[in-house]
Amino acid sequence: MSELSYHILVWISYRLAATFAVGLPLVILIWAGLKKEASMVRLLSIYWKIASLMGISMLLLINQRPIGYLTFFISPFLMVASVWFWVDLNEELADLPPWRPLPFTVRVWRWALSAFGLIIASLTFSSLSCIQSIEGGKCEAWMEVPRVLHLTTKTIFEFMLGGDWNEALASFLGYLSLIIYIIGLLQWLLIRLPKNGRVAGEF
Repeated sequence: MSELSYHILVWISYRLAATFAVGLPLVILIWAGLKKEASMVRLLSIYWKIASLMGISMLLLINQRPIGYLTFFISPFLMVASVWFWVDLNEELADLPPWRPLPFTVRVWRWALSAFGLIIASLTFSSLSCIQSIEGGKCEAWMEVPRVLHLTTKTIFEFMLGGDWNEALASFLGYLSLIIYIIGLLQWLLIRLPKNGRVAGEF
């Protein structure tokens, strides 16, 4: 695959992420909240906790932190698992009338997210070599969108707060968030999962 083709695929994957990993689940969460659909709100709340790893990856990639490539590769697997894993939520969703717009949208979104996860995982797998060296077109392609978002955030941050948003600060927040994320995930894996099983509980 040529470098140009790879670059185009990376940008397409970011656009898919903006649609299926950010935009649509945000709309569904607001919609479910207005409709007072507790099971869907719970599912989307869990999803956003897990999906935050993709945002953490973006923070790390802003300052060219190699670990950002690894977390970006792992995040789609966790995101897809988070919307299918829970027995109680799956049963509650299955009991809802499939012809209603909101349950139907959630079902379509879960399958679309799964397809997106396969696409993004296959692409990010090729970027794992960047963990050892960030030199090269493939590595640079994955950093372009985080840099664009960084410049946008920098402008907003300076306008709203008069502060200095820079790469070092983004990297620090990325590492701090990653540590908190890992601690929370380990606590669930070692304590809550053995106790509650595949029940959403207090995740």
